[in-house]
Amino acid sequence: MTAQEAVRRAADKKTIIPAFNIPYLPMLKPVVEAIREEDSMAMIQVARLEWIKFEAKSLGAVAEEYGKYADPARTLLHLDHVPVIDEDGERVDVLPIMADALSAGYQSVMIDASRLPLEDNIRATSQVAALARAKGVAVEAELGAVAGHEGSGVTDYETLFASKQGFTDIDEARRFARESGCDWLSVAAGSIHGAIAAATRRQKKPEARLDIAHIAALYEAVGHMPLVLHGGSGIRQDNLLAAIRHGVAKINVGTDIRQPYEFALEEKPGDISYARHKVYERTRQVLRDVLQVTGSRALLFGS
Repeated sequence: MTAQEAVRRAADKKTIIPAFNIPYLPMLKPVVEAIREEDSMAMIQVARLEWIKFEAKSLGAVAEEYGKYADPARTLLHLDHVPVIDEDGERVDVLPIMADALSAGYQSVMIDASRLPLEDNIRATSQVAALARAKGVAVEAELGAVAGHEGSGVTDYETLFASKQGFTDIDEARRFARESGCDWLSVAAGSIHGAIAAATRRQKKPEARLDIAHIAALYEAVGHMPLVLHGGSGIRQDNLLAAIRHGVAKINVGTDIRQPYEFALEEKPGDISYARHKVYERTRQVLRDVLQVTGSRALLFGS
């Protein structure tokens, strides 16, 4: 099984591959256990900011931890957001990070050059796609600007949604899919990234909606390339399920499982077992009740 197969089949079957972010290494074990218990297909993933601003340590550390608990029939390892320009406006040397991920066994990778002009985004994505394709690894890219920690604030979500500020442009998406070499496209259509600033990252996210017509138009424009939704926590469930029916085949889940871990350690400092249990419970709830993907392994790959 490859990541490419899993996401393509999810798009075709109108289901979704959840991708759970691991900002703290002890979270990985209970997430995998929850995926196994729900008999789902899902990804374990880490973004660069999670080893820079949280406690994931490194992409290698996450790969090593994944190796201890991976369930090859149900889990995949994905490198999330590696930005060309990071959250602090600093330039990042992307290619060495991608090479490290490929060496460490990541089954898919994401380059985020969405802060660059379209031409430069296409060029940067093409370079990563060439590197990854040589290893048979799928590439996710991003076009548009998901609200939250990527720059545009969410102090007035209704205004942002009504104006479609940062939404992925349909004509640009059509060209990007044709020229960039990516396999999946992360799009902006109303979701919100969780906060990473220490002062705000424990706050409840604003409830987000999705522009389903915009997502459907994007899916057509990119020739039914699987779409990815970042900022998956806190989206209205009816919107989320509608997006899955219209081409979204991978969704990132971060805040929904990170906050239970952090809150548990505030409640019982140093009690990692208690924090892991809270993550396990919430991950199962997300899989079963929110995304409704219990049993998705059999749907995608047979019993």
